[in-house]
Amino acid sequence: MERYGTGGTGCGRIRATKVTERALNRATLSRQLLLERAQLTVPDGLRQLVALQAQHPASPYIALWNRLAGFDPAELDEAFARREVVKATLMRITLHAVLAEDYPVFRAAMQPTLYASRLGSRFAAAGLTPADAEELVPELLAFADRPRTMAEMRAWVEERLGAERGDGGWWGLRAYAPLQHAPTAPPWSFGHRPSFVAADPAPAVAGREPDMQALRALILRYLSGFGPASVADAAQFLMMRRSTVRHVMTAPDGDVEQLQGPDGLALYDLPDAPRPCADTPAPPRLMAMWDSVLLAHADRDRMIPPAYRPSVIRTNGDVLPTLLVDGYVAGVWRPTPEGVEVTAFHPLTRAVWDGLAEEAEALAGLLDGREMAPYSRYHHWWAKLPAAERRLLPTAR
Repeated sequence: MERYGTGGTGCGRIRATKVTERALNRATLSRQLLLERAQLTVPDGLRQLVALQAQHPASPYIALWNRLAGFDPAELDEAFARREVVKATLMRITLHAVLAEDYPVFRAAMQPTLYASRLGSRFAAAGLTPADAEELVPELLAFADRPRTMAEMRAWVEERLGAERGDGGWWGLRAYAPLQHAPTAPPWSFGHRPSFVAADPAPAVAGREPDMQALRALILRYLSGFGPASVADAAQFLMMRRSTVRHVMTAPDGDVEQLQGPDGLALYDLPDAPRPCADTPAPPRLMAMWDSVLLAHADRDRMIPPAYRPSVIRTNGDVLPTLLVDGYVAGVWRPTPEGVEVTAFHPLTRAVWDGLAEEAEALAGLLDGREMAPYSRYHHWWAKLPAAERRLLPTAR
């Protein structure tokens, strides 16, 4: 049961051009459907959210459960099975779930980053060049016209390059080529052993030069889902040079307006995008591991208090499942056979604990029959957390 309102699109009749740190938080929560669960289908919700990080198979499901009223995980199962929603390596060279209709544009925008990251290092160390990749990609996509296991894809590459170059060759091609992950098994559509299938239709692979039209479209979508944002924020989201991002964000065409953020920082946003009042209430939430809202800005203070960042974002890049309280990270959680264990980094009120208990009960309903402890392989991090209050929120399941 939701007991929190979203507020309006602005404070008063005149929209402010100066944005406080707390107002930035509320704007992002609004765009990410975290002020109130939205009555949207999976495709419509994902269109607003832009992209969901999908390194862990359960995370897109938990992310949508946090954001959509009455979310039915079977709807996402079906969207993946129909390839209406696809899982692929995109922003920040990590796995994301996006609408199939968005994939070609997002992939074209990310092409230079994928080129630079995957055709160097281990790929080059194997004695391979970008020209080798350009020659191999069409044949690789033809082979992946149906789902292929990791072993099948690696064997295909080794057959053409030789065993000594196969590992580096496949390491580069698996993210550089426009491949998507094919659904493999329950409980979350994808298992931990991926299969691959060619994007359909396969977007053009165009080397190291950015498709500026595609990049512009992606940046505008980014602002719609995560703005207002600085050039550094968008560059962090994309893992792209700031100069390239600045060229797009500051284009004098009226699609983007400039605002003044905390400490005079230049921010950019869509003119009609929602920016609720800074005092808009925000409900407690149990966020997925690697939730996109925590990783979409260079300024992590927008969502994570600086003192808590080392506990939440581990040295190897793992981002633990967090709890949001009043719009900010206040601790972490993990499911156990007895219920949901919550570790709070600072004292919480009784009302907040009651709200988290309601969320835990609803989360158990999502996990029931699928996987009650989806993040159990990461539980070793809990031994390294600072001293904090821990409570087990029991569920009826």
